[in-house]
Amino acid sequence: MSQGDWVKVCGLEDIPVLGARVLKHDGADVAVFRTAVDRVFAIEDRCPHRGGPLSQGIVAGDRVTCPLHGWQIELGSGQACSPDEGCARRYEVKLEGDIVFVAL
Repeated sequence: MSQGDWVKVCGLEDIPVLGARVLKHDGADVAVFRTAVDRVFAIEDRCPHRGGPLSQGIVAGDRVTCPLHGWQIELGSGQACSPDEGCARRYEVKLEGDIVFVAL
């Protein structure tokens, strides 16, 4: 998990349900996901397998499936689901009202 300054990303309604919005930060892309029950997570927009864009994957529960090779990544931890191994960097997220902030 990264630590740093809280950055205002967008309103919750600006992230599609079961989708993501990409935030550019220091040359890296951060995918900010919204689940069906309005939980919000932020992880590096890069699958640990071969770098696929996780923001373009399918969200189910608290996981996203990489669109390239089908790896499932836990949004809360960034960990690949077994039997796959690897981790995408995770960023802390908070909601203030309906405004999404990410610690960068």
